[in-house]
This record gives sequence, C-alpha cells and structure tokens, in this order.
Amino acid sequence: MNEKNAKIILRWRYIKELDFYNPNLSEIEETVQEFLNPENAYYSILNNHNELVAYCCFGADARVKGGNYDVEALDIGFGMHPNLSRRGITFRIINAVFNFAQNHFSTNLFRVTVVEFNQQALRICQKAGFWEVQKFQREQDDIYFLVLMLKI
Repeated sequence: MNEKNAKIILRWRYIKELDFYNPNLSEIEETVQEFLNPENAYYSILNNHNELVAYCCFGADARVKGGNYDVEALDIGFGMHPNLSRRGITFRIINAVFNFAQNHFSTNLFRVTVVEFNQQALRICQKAGFWEVQKFQREQDDIYFLVLMLKI
C-alpha cells in the first residue's frame, strides 16, 4: 500500500446500506498512517488497467474488538471500490487475495470478521467455503459481527 492509494480508498463512499464502511473524515491522516504501517500488512489490488479496485490487510488490523481470536489463523480484511461491489468480480478478487495469502503466509487456516448486515459479503464468504464460528456484539455500538473460518 502506498500513500496515494490509501488516500484514494479513504475517499470512497458507500451507499446508505453500507455507509458503515465510510471512514471518519476527521481521522483521514491517522487512517492513512494505519494503512502504511507495515505491521498492518495492507495491500492495494489493481486491475489489468492499473486502476485501484480493492484492498486487503492481513493480521490484527483485520480483527474487530470484542471477537474471540484465540484460534491461530490468519485474519484477512477486505474492501472494494463501491462502484464495483455488485458487478460480479468480488468473488474473483477474494480468490486472488486468498491465493496471495497462501503464497506469502505460512498457514492454511484463514479468518474473516464481517458485519452481520452485510449479507452480500457473507454470501461471498460462504460461497468461498467459509463457515461461521462466532457471532458477537461490539460493545461500543452494539453492532453484530460474524467470525468465519476457511481451511485450505
């Protein structure tokens, strides 16, 4: 991830049903630094025309406070350009992320944490072979999340 792509991603705006993913504008610079921190393992995903279409991260930054992450697994976070999320390419991009993860990290157990109301993301994860292992409510805002696992 580079600074230019981080700033582009943080300008993305999602439709009302998914505006939960819109970053807090007053924290843009702080969030850019989180994206650039190598410990957070953020990566830009570009299409064949070198356009930014999505991003992912691996490790602790993909977790949501309140979940149980005791099982040793690679946590994966993922975000896609709002204009592309319903165009049928999401599953291909997710597969590319998992192929990358398999080649760069020494694990065969992957975990994602998805907000419960994002039914599209949950369907895609289930289609990819994930199964639900936990449901929890985040204390700060009472929003429910699901933790899903995939073994390859």
